[in-house]
Amino acid sequence: MGRIFEKRKHKMFARFAKMSKAFNRVRKDIEIAVKAGGADSKSNARLRIAIQNAKSVNMPKDRVDAAIKRASSKDTSGYQEVLYEGIGPHGVGIIVECATDNTTRTVASVRHHFRKHEGSLGNSGSMTFMFEHKALIKLDKSAVGDVEEFELEMIDHGLEELESMEDAVYIYTAFEDFGLMQKALEEKGIEPLSTEFQYIPTNYKELNDEQQQEVNTLLEALEDDDDVQSVYHNMQ
Repeated sequence: MGRIFEKRKHKMFARFAKMSKAFNRVRKDIEIAVKAGGADSKSNARLRIAIQNAKSVNMPKDRVDAAIKRASSKDTSGYQEVLYEGIGPHGVGIIVECATDNTTRTVASVRHHFRKHEGSLGNSGSMTFMFEHKALIKLDKSAVGDVEEFELEMIDHGLEELESMEDAVYIYTAFEDFGLMQKALEEKGIEPLSTEFQYIPTNYKELNDEQQQEVNTLLEALEDDDDVQSVYHNMQ
């Protein structure tokens, strides 16, 4: 195994690169999880994932608790998850995940970024067919034990790809198999360090350095938008 990681390892958890942006994104994940399934992490699997991700970016516990409390308030409207799809410069496919309390503002902002940088916002489903929805789970290597034995065992629970690093193990599973994998890890007593859902391209578009820079300018503008959670593309 390793094909996906050779393509994607430089992007692994890239959305957590900037600390202030990371906290804002994790806070939204927590609030969305609470609104969807309640404030008890024991019965709310999505909230457990959000809290794990908060720990992975060293988000202080008081901020985590504040986000849970805010989302639990009836006076808080909460965020809505929205997926936008578009074409960037030179035909690069782009998927933009957003969490917003004002979809009118967000779609206008995303459309502006595309137009400003020689791209165009598309319709729902116009790009997702070129990507596979995956879950990337980071595990403490010491909790895994024998990596080869673990890999063989987890194949029966949806494992598609595994990469072993010095102190961590990263595993990919299809989005629809995530629940199966999550249950298997719980039964083995392994608590993930973090979990990220990603869109992985089925084919990559090769560009020269100048063309890549044009695309990167658009990607950076999207990633810096306060309503944007994650950006995925099929540029090589």
